[in-house]
Amino acid sequence: MKKMLALSVVAALATASFASEADLEKEIDKLKERLSEVKSMAAGDNIKWGVDFRTSYDYIKYETAGGTEYKNDTLLSNRLWLDMGYAATDEMIFKGQLSMNKAYGANPPADSSITSMPQRGYGFDGFDWVQNEALTDGTVRVREAYWLYMSDSLFGSDVSWTASVGRRPSTNGFLASLREDDKAKSPLGHVINVEFDGASFKFGLDKVTSVDGMYFKVCLGRGMTNANSRFTMSNMATPGLDYATDTTNLADTVDMAGFIFVPYNDGQYHIETTYYRGFNVPGMYASAITDWSNVGNQAFMQPTAFNFASAGDMDGAAISGMADGVGDGISDFLDEAILFASWAWSQTNPDSEVGSTVITASDNSYTMTMPYAGMLGSTDKKDGYSVWVGAQIPAMFTEDGRIGVEYNHGSKYWRPFTYAEDTMAASKIATRGDAYEIYYTQPLMTGFSMQLRATHMKYEFTGSQGFFAQGGTPYTMAEATAAGMDPVEKVTDFRAYLRYRF
Repeated sequence: MKKMLALSVVAALATASFASEADLEKEIDKLKERLSEVKSMAAGDNIKWGVDFRTSYDYIKYETAGGTEYKNDTLLSNRLWLDMGYAATDEMIFKGQLSMNKAYGANPPADSSITSMPQRGYGFDGFDWVQNEALTDGTVRVREAYWLYMSDSLFGSDVSWTASVGRRPSTNGFLASLREDDKAKSPLGHVINVEFDGASFKFGLDKVTSVDGMYFKVCLGRGMTNANSRFTMSNMATPGLDYATDTTNLADTVDMAGFIFVPYNDGQYHIETTYYRGFNVPGMYASAITDWSNVGNQAFMQPTAFNFASAGDMDGAAISGMADGVGDGISDFLDEAILFASWAWSQTNPDSEVGSTVITASDNSYTMTMPYAGMLGSTDKKDGYSVWVGAQIPAMFTEDGRIGVEYNHGSKYWRPFTYAEDTMAASKIATRGDAYEIYYTQPLMTGFSMQLRATHMKYEFTGSQGFFAQGGTPYTMAEATAAGMDPVEKVTDFRAYLRYRF
């Protein structure tokens, strides 16, 4: 078909050379229509690609309660996103994103047994929630891959709806996208910012209610599976147990279910709400310690080994509002200013007990059995809250530049799912204490931009960046110091980047 159209174009050109001026104009119009058809057909036969490439410099400094400093003043990284899109019909589309997030000079060792090669932490670089946000080597991974079906009517009603399944876009959501200079994706950034596999079902209610932008969305996800790996055997005499339930580590899969309800969005004023429950969320439990001491009524230990196990369920909710422009025509500055505020809540629902381990001190002076029970260091339900306010305004000293300022405060037991927040130091949203941030984003030319950013976090309690078990236990800086620990109290991250998108 394409070849026939191309030959038609050539023939038309030859005929047009002998035509009158009026006939020539008609032939040119016909040619334009045919060429548009050829381009449309060619585009429909291929995946549409987009590129987002960012080079960043970060200066990071950690200050402990005891006054010790840890820093990195030469952290360079490249982040590459390859966006994919294909629409076979107007109702059904595919979207995907491949990702590389590489520290300069970082390559995997040729032999994993080479212990002299730098190995990062406990190996959480490859954890499924953050595998594309953590700095690793040059490996390209799938960050997003999902299909999306769209319909204007649900069973003949005025309710529009969509359905989507796959590795869904679940990072850089509402409000979190402002700093990242991106379009907001599915979740509210105040409570959810992790990579997830799952499904979503959205129902547009604006036509039914005559309320601008109203919709309701159901979200389902799985963050971790407890299946055996390939070629698993219980012993040499037992046949393979490939992908059977693994009962030796996590007892259950880590799942999430929730909803997003947007009561109003007219393009200028925007409100979003959400509620979710995370089922069988994981945590680290100590299995060996080097020291034990008592401070008041609290027991402290310095663990040297851990077990990873299910801790219980976690509930969370948030309400976020944004004004994209203040007032109506008061001034150009207010028309382009963005103000937002958000409040969020979290609550633990600990399992009574999911197992136990024997903990022995390094000098064998004592032995005790520690149950795998409790969340954030407690067997009781614990509530946490967080507030987040900010503004983004035009930079008056340059054209199209934007300046943003943000403030966060989190309580003692605050725990969101924001492990994939785009920062090298830690999630500022998860801070149990206060976080301050200022940034300046400037377009340089078409598709090319830069950003300067400074983030400072001051912790009132430990465990801000932990998971959901003992690793997330909140102690004050004074309590932790009295027990012989030296926790991080302050974090500063300065970032500068250049970014090219097309």
